[in-house]
Amino acid sequence: MAGQPAYKRILLKLSGEAMSADGHGIHFPTIDRFGAEIAEISRLGVEVGLVVGGGNIFRGATEGSPIDRPTGDYMGMLATMINALAIQATLEKHEIPTRVLTAIPMNPVAEPYIRRRAMRHLEKGRVVIFGAGTGNPFFTTDTAAALRANEIGAEILFKATKVDGVYDKDPMKHPDAVKYEELDYTTALTRNLRVMDAAAISLCRENGLPIVVFNLTEAGSIVRAMRGERIGTIVQGA
Repeated sequence: MAGQPAYKRILLKLSGEAMSADGHGIHFPTIDRFGAEIAEISRLGVEVGLVVGGGNIFRGATEGSPIDRPTGDYMGMLATMINALAIQATLEKHEIPTRVLTAIPMNPVAEPYIRRRAMRHLEKGRVVIFGAGTGNPFFTTDTAAALRANEIGAEILFKATKVDGVYDKDPMKHPDAVKYEELDYTTALTRNLRVMDAAAISLCRENGLPIVVFNLTEAGSIVRAMRGERIGTIVQGA
């Protein structure tokens, strides 16, 4: 990759669906594709933190289910750990050192999340994968991503999805949907544009952390984002 990366430390949020080919389960060829890109930017000296969702395995309590919300959220956190270990295995296949840190203690599986430990791993060039969300029910992995990004001092939060940015309405259902090139936090919140959940956007607004939403399925998109190219939608400002 020509040129130098635009950022020294970033947080990349991956949806659980990004781990699969059809929205369910884990599809390792898919993970390997974006894993190769993460490996490339890591070798350039970018310090990378990752937060992954668990929706490809479990999407939480649903109407008619005997599972209550807290239990469903804990199950979802465990699903993120399965995805975190899959990403770890993929990155290490590309000879990139990694650490999985979990918000829910499970010592045989991963290190407990400790902020200073996470910072040290990043400084040593390890990709740090944050699993189990925030460790608390009623918070999404979007909020976990915003929280961890601010805790580790990331310069920017990238949210990788299956769409190429933020639209005024669902582009899958409305052909006339208009894409935003840039948004401020308040507009994203008041218009309920589903950039991330409200808690995550508010946390980023309070700390001035920019959010970029882009399409992970486009080959080279992670590398382009690290170059500082304008892809997707950027959320920043008042």
